[in-house]
Amino acid sequence: MRVMFWYCGRFGWRPALKTLEDAPAAEAAEERDVVVAFVHVEPQDTDPGSPAETKLVKNAKWVARKWEIQRVVLHSFTHLGEAKAPPEAARQLLTRAAERLNGAGYTTVQTPYGYFLDLEIAAKGHPLARIYKAF
Repeated sequence: MRVMFWYCGRFGWRPALKTLEDAPAAEAAEERDVVVAFVHVEPQDTDPGSPAETKLVKNAKWVARKWEIQRVVLHSFTHLGEAKAPPEAARQLLTRAAERLNGAGYTTVQTPYGYFLDLEIAAKGHPLARIYKAF
């Protein structure tokens, strides 16, 4: 798994191009004062016993605590590596991670899965505002 965490004052999206035929209809949205995790799920991340999901959750919580916020956006971003997990397995992993974050008291939103999105990003200028992790 590869993840870029961004701390954003504003993060908005609008569906631009549907990439998965069975993706449900999606709407534009915006979040404010949020940690955004751009997540690239690799094939081995979906194997039974893989620690990737837990590491994603722990790192998202760590970044959010650094900024003293409770809002996290999980965004599928399959452009951080070459090997990609099957779409349904990656979607399920992100959904489980969101459920775990919600269970830990965070408000978690997932961007529409199965779309290329037009993004609007207002990121903070700070050393902890952009963090890259590979698990």
